[in-house]
Amino acid sequence: MSSRKPSGTALLQGQLRRLHGAMVDIVGLMNRPQLDGALIEEAAIPLDRALFPLLVGIERFGPIGIVDLADRVGRDHTTVSRQVAKLESLGLAARQNSAADRRVRQAVMTEKGKAMTDRVDAARDRIGQALFEGWDERDIHELVRLMLKFADTLKSGTNPLVESENDQGKRTRRAPGRRPRRPSVEAV
Repeated sequence: MSSRKPSGTALLQGQLRRLHGAMVDIVGLMNRPQLDGALIEEAAIPLDRALFPLLVGIERFGPIGIVDLADRVGRDHTTVSRQVAKLESLGLAARQNSAADRRVRQAVMTEKGKAMTDRVDAARDRIGQALFEGWDERDIHELVRLMLKFADTLKSGTNPLVESENDQGKRTRRAPGRRPRRPSVEAV
């Protein structure tokens, strides 16, 4: 296996298109409500399927603001606020003021909610064991390593699709193909 980096042209001509196709397939599968339903059934938890991604999101990213949670699940923040209220009424989540900004309400996991997501994690592990049954252990480790690296790149400041704040606190988006401007020595 070669470790040389492909030229930009070669990457754009083939591998990037194949990677994008695989990601579209994965995201399409992961966004199917039937998958959430199957995981809820495997975990044997009494939870409405519409609340499932919110519960998992609160557990993974909490404390998390309602607007941020809405962005992560692709729903309107008013809908998410109502759904978090439902999770709160079930004792699975709670809302609190942000320590950094008292105007921001954050969702946090309760002990009961954490017990439920622990059951989801155990169910996901069982499903994953079956899914990767025929895989070589080295391939699984390499897949995990590369997926983590890819996720880190997508979340980083070098991703042209990620919004960031400029010096005046305004949200900006870099043009595709442009590298972020490095601060000058004088700015540091």
